[in-house]
Amino acid sequence: MSAALLSPRMALVRPSPTLAVTDNAKALKAKGLDVIVLAQGEPDMDTPANICDAAVTAIRAGQTRYTPVNGTVELKKAIVAKFLRDHAMTINPNDVIIGTGGKQVLFNALVATLGEGDEVLIPAPCWVSYPDMAILAGGKAVTVACGAETNFKITPAQLQKAITPRTRWLILNSPSNPTGSVYTEQELRLLGDVLKNHPNVLVMVDDMYEKLLFDGTTFCTLAQAAPAIADRILTVNGVSKAYCMTGWRIGYGHGPSWLIEAMSTIQSQSTSNPSSISQAAAVEALNGPQDFIAKHNVIFQRRRDMVVRMLNECPGITCLKPQGAFYVYPSCAGTLGKTTPKGKKINNDFDFATALLDEKLVAVVPGEAFGLAPYFRISYATSDAILEEACKRIHAFCASLT
Repeated sequence: MSAALLSPRMALVRPSPTLAVTDNAKALKAKGLDVIVLAQGEPDMDTPANICDAAVTAIRAGQTRYTPVNGTVELKKAIVAKFLRDHAMTINPNDVIIGTGGKQVLFNALVATLGEGDEVLIPAPCWVSYPDMAILAGGKAVTVACGAETNFKITPAQLQKAITPRTRWLILNSPSNPTGSVYTEQELRLLGDVLKNHPNVLVMVDDMYEKLLFDGTTFCTLAQAAPAIADRILTVNGVSKAYCMTGWRIGYGHGPSWLIEAMSTIQSQSTSNPSSISQAAAVEALNGPQDFIAKHNVIFQRRRDMVVRMLNECPGITCLKPQGAFYVYPSCAGTLGKTTPKGKKINNDFDFATALLDEKLVAVVPGEAFGLAPYFRISYATSDAILEEACKRIHAFCASLT
């Protein structure tokens, strides 16, 4: 009876596949099994001490009350300084919103703008939450398959073909979750040229991993590369990944005044302001020393190189080398049609991931969750030793298939 009381929209929305994999792995761990979990995108480094100290100082100073709904003046000023420092962009602090993580900022924007059936273009593979957020907001998620031949990035021709009169948003994520691919300035400029001819299409740019770059790769955000459409761009970022602050739950967005105002209204009737303490910590994160990020990137790049090398040595697996974030997105196409020692046939990437967890106790997220199969995602935001052992198990699993 209770299920009949739910909104029909709930039938269209999935729980997070990443969390589902993590929960399954935790259940096996609770039984005493030696499970390696490579599912969750969370740095294994602690939040830097100066950021933690800023939070403690804020608590002791009594900064424990409500703040303005869409964020403190101090944090908005830090974000303005960040845009100038990193992107040579001068922005208005009134055009900034602070949310409880980047996910809330994205969701606020979709709720504020989507009518029933409005389309959200999402290059796939994509972060698992984009399509479901679009559906929850009343829209229609339209994924555009972007394969390994384009390094998992949408091309101008694909974008032009996908836009319809119902298209309201394009979502771009660079560096990408799940692939680690990074759009170049030239690639963004060419996408901007397409969008110039479609004035009713807004662009949601998710830059959450912008600081996590390898091999001398440089970052460019769309508003830099395509200033002619800057008044239609919502640039979303946060402190979760680069500053090792996933649990602090601070994200932010910059966009046109009318959109930020609408998003703030929605936030005022949902969560209200983000944590005052987390906002104080985020000010220190953005204004304080940044040198630890480069040190972390050296660690991540070393891990990436090891994981890519070991995966490409696995029978039936091929893996591109990503330029950013802390994920790899290997293909398991060469394992399809084969059978595991326990008699499980591998028909797709879900079967691959399920059997890998069952038979070798390694948890990965199947590619179908990200909209492009047959792949799987590994987060290498864990220790070298754990990653090496995981890759050895994956190799043994692939070698055992017949």
